[in-house]
Amino acid sequence: MKIWKFGDNIDTDAIIPGRFLTINDPAELATHAFEGIRDEFSKEVKKGDIIVAGRNFGCGSSREHAPLALTGAGIQMVVAQSFARIFYRNSINVGLLPVICPRASEISETDQVVPHLDEGYLDVSGKKLPTEPVPEFLRRIIDAGGLVAYAKTIRSEDLCIK
Repeated sequence: MKIWKFGDNIDTDAIIPGRFLTINDPAELATHAFEGIRDEFSKEVKKGDIIVAGRNFGCGSSREHAPLALTGAGIQMVVAQSFARIFYRNSINVGLLPVICPRASEISETDQVVPHLDEGYLDVSGKKLPTEPVPEFLRRIIDAGGLVAYAKTIRSEDLCIK
């Protein structure tokens, strides 16, 4: 597992440039992730790698392509000091776990990160960094692989008011 570290205000154009928005396949989008910003990302990223960022990760447009490109690259979790709200929700919708960690700037690319989300922290090379809770309902959506996959698990009788 590798950590890919980014700074503040990483916008959706940096994650996936606008010229690739005609692509809808996550794996193909992944080949262009961070193109022009960090070109080695798409060549070196592996399943299970983690992105760590500063404040306001995913700002800019509301494109769902940004978290799709990351899931296509094998990223399952993005840790940031804060997220743009639409990116946060789009991430959940496509099954990408966004984790708010106010001390994310303390994480380096050489650290080992083990999430303990139920307990509210990340183990970062032996140091506990607190995280904000991810509500159980949102975790179920992420665990299902996103909103569409989650919706397919809901029985119609569960939607009726009793």
